[in-house]
Amino acid sequence: MKSQDIIFGTRPVLEAIKSGKTIEKIFIQKNLSKELFDEIKSNLAGKNVNISAVPKEKLNRITRKNHQGIICFISPITYQPIDEIIQRCYESGKDPIVLILDRITDTRNFGAITRVAEASGVDAIVIPEKESALITSDAVKSSSGALNYVSICKVKSLKNIVIRLKESGLKIISCTEKSEKTIYKIDYKSPVCIILGSEKDGISQNLIALSDEKVKIPMLGKIESLNVSASSAIILYELIRQRN
Repeated sequence: MKSQDIIFGTRPVLEAIKSGKTIEKIFIQKNLSKELFDEIKSNLAGKNVNISAVPKEKLNRITRKNHQGIICFISPITYQPIDEIIQRCYESGKDPIVLILDRITDTRNFGAITRVAEASGVDAIVIPEKESALITSDAVKSSSGALNYVSICKVKSLKNIVIRLKESGLKIISCTEKSEKTIYKIDYKSPVCIILGSEKDGISQNLIALSDEKVKIPMLGKIESLNVSASSAIILYELIRQRN
């Protein structure tokens, strides 16, 4: 974690929130004063920011300086509203391509996926407020700068977003090995939303249940799955092949 990614101490964190900086996450030491906790929450009203109560030892591992029981992670990007992105796509005559990343927490994987998404013309990447990779300067570096060009949308509920995308006319496609149909057997020429899940847990069952299609990448060797960033490249470039 680089120093430009974090702010610590009560007053600096409050000033960062009030100044409108894009906050990624806040760690507050357990058993810290309720007054401080309430003040932080009131200043964050209406913002999608994850606040976690953590042991003092965790804060000490992040910085050895006097953090006063609070550390704030600053995002190097500004999050975008998904509804506006979809509307702009339709108004310009483009069939939108949305990528949902369900519980992908590894920064390097996230950066690599973003790089593929930018290269393949993805309009938006949607991530959950919780259980997602922190977007830091390291994430921007691992994306080779692609995070500066792809719209990232952070949301409270992936399930609610999938429902809204379906209502907006997008076909929901879950990429999961628990499917009989391969990625080559479906049509990507209409507006689409592709869901990728973590390598450990896959895609959440409630998102799979909402999907219009479930597809897998054919595996001819002995291993059962690919790295999620490799999977993103394979399915997105099948989309490009069909659209071109």
